[in-house]
Amino acid sequence: MTARKKPTKRPTKRPARRPAKRSVTRNHTHIIIFLMIICGLVTLGIGTGLAWFLSLNLPDIRSVDDYRPLVTTTLLDRGGRTIGTICRENRILLSYRKMPPLLPKAFVAAEDSRYWEHGALDGWSIFRAFINNLRSGRRSQGGSTITQQVTRALMLSRKKSYLRKAKEAILSYRLDNMLSKKAILTIYLNEIYLGEGAYGVEAAARTYFGKKARQLNLAEIALLAGLPQSPSRYSPLKHFDQARARQRYVLNRMAEDGVITPGMARRAYHRPLHFYDHNARREKNGYFTEYVRQQLEQRYGRKRLLHQGLTVTTTLDSTMQAAAVKAVLRGAKNVQKHQHNKFAPQGALVALDSRTGNILAMVGGTDYSTSPYNRAVQARRQPGSVFKPLIYAAAFEKGISPNLTIEDVPLSIHNPDGSFWRPHNYSRRNYGPTSLRDALVFSRNIVTIKLLQKTGLRPVIRLAARAGIRSPLQPELPLALGASPVSLLEMTGAYTVFADNGLFHPPVCITCIRDRRGHIQPWPGKTAKRVIKPETARQITAILHEVISRGTGKNARGIPDSAGKTGTTDNNMDSWFIGYTPAVTTGVWLGYDRGRSLGRGETGGRTAAPVWLDFMRSRCKPPQAPHLHAVAPARIEGL
Repeated sequence: MTARKKPTKRPTKRPARRPAKRSVTRNHTHIIIFLMIICGLVTLGIGTGLAWFLSLNLPDIRSVDDYRPLVTTTLLDRGGRTIGTICRENRILLSYRKMPPLLPKAFVAAEDSRYWEHGALDGWSIFRAFINNLRSGRRSQGGSTITQQVTRALMLSRKKSYLRKAKEAILSYRLDNMLSKKAILTIYLNEIYLGEGAYGVEAAARTYFGKKARQLNLAEIALLAGLPQSPSRYSPLKHFDQARARQRYVLNRMAEDGVITPGMARRAYHRPLHFYDHNARREKNGYFTEYVRQQLEQRYGRKRLLHQGLTVTTTLDSTMQAAAVKAVLRGAKNVQKHQHNKFAPQGALVALDSRTGNILAMVGGTDYSTSPYNRAVQARRQPGSVFKPLIYAAAFEKGISPNLTIEDVPLSIHNPDGSFWRPHNYSRRNYGPTSLRDALVFSRNIVTIKLLQKTGLRPVIRLAARAGIRSPLQPELPLALGASPVSLLEMTGAYTVFADNGLFHPPVCITCIRDRRGHIQPWPGKTAKRVIKPETARQITAILHEVISRGTGKNARGIPDSAGKTGTTDNNMDSWFIGYTPAVTTGVWLGYDRGRSLGRGETGGRTAAPVWLDFMRSRCKPPQAPHLHAVAPARIEGL
């Protein structure tokens, strides 16, 4: 029997092993997460480090809370009206509560309509500006918020760079966290440049419209709100049509934002605009305001003058100032007409309060814009015969009578160098025995020279110094004819001695100063000094009254109880007249800057006296003068 074979056992087929996909995927995910964390940490570190680096040189943000920009010093006349400003940046600070309600709303509508909604940066505006710039192919829109503009204006340079942009973003964020929206907007409205040298809305309102910001109407507000984007391109004084188009844009934006109704926008757009000619004010007051600036700078220094926003009340009477400008211009043109000259001469006028020395009017030339040189203060010219009353006053102080008679005969004086000086009267005639009274009334040179010899040079020079003349006077006999140059302000100030019974009041141009906090500081007053006895002043006044009534100053007749003296230098180079009442003392000078004759016959009586009369008649209404004491005539033989 054959043995049975055992059936062969088939090997069991094991299923193939699948790769561990799940674990590999899990590993990749871990790696990616790990790398992302690393990248995030690196990015965060780089960003933090960059922010820290950029913040190293950032200004202290806390300084904005004590906002102290360059603020305009404002000059007022004695009635409180603005006559000028002193500034590096023409800015007048204005609080938010003093702004008309529509003014900040107009600027927000024009510059940053979502200002009250976004933070320091407006992402939507930045994105929109980016897209528009891509479409136009140039950088036409910036997307800066008002907060960014404040940051840029106050704390960063104007140099454009990515580094500055980064600093601007960081600092704007800090500013937005530190100050309220209203505070930031207030700074913006005081800081923004609006053209024509005006910084901030208050200065712009006064520059363009001659009024305060709170007095602006909607049409004017919209015009100003359109300026920040490009003050030169949209200047209403230079590009009126572009300014009007921008004004319409602002009004439409305000209407779209619901700030005003469409009807209000239409009415405002069609409302006429009246611009203020601030150049005319500068022309009228320029010589005086520059003189005030010099006085302030001497006392306070330039830095304080430009930074602290002082309000300076001056002594100027604007009505009299306007009359003075017109009188000088008319006088200069009259000389040009008489002489048929191609060019009119220059002129100057100073009017002082006889009892205080306050400068009421000052004109230093015929055109401040072309020649700011102040001929009333800076120029030193020979005064001619207007100096003579000081000589006569010194003589009367020594007891010499106005009725003393001196022989008016040819005179020859031997000079130290061996030569001879042979002076003569203006008429080149001699008049024989002449009283001192008539010698001064008719401006006789020979008698005055002899009187100076009798009185002495030193007493006259000392009296002139006490009367405010600081220019050096040469101790020589030609002093009798006004040979030593002086300024018009000095000479006019000296005449106040006669107008106020022998007292000299130094000329002053400022009464008080108010700082930005409202504290008032009086300007240091100058004590009046007695120069001559009251009787001497009355004697001189009586004689100078006759100068106008019957002497060389007859062309100045017409002002009650006035007194004055003419002056003319050799070859009619300078023409003077100084006259006064108990209220006002006014000096006038006409001449050419470069030593040229005014022309034949252009004496002080013909040329300067009419200017004085024109000014005094135009605006001055002096009070009734006290009786002018005359000295009884008597003939006394003398030299």
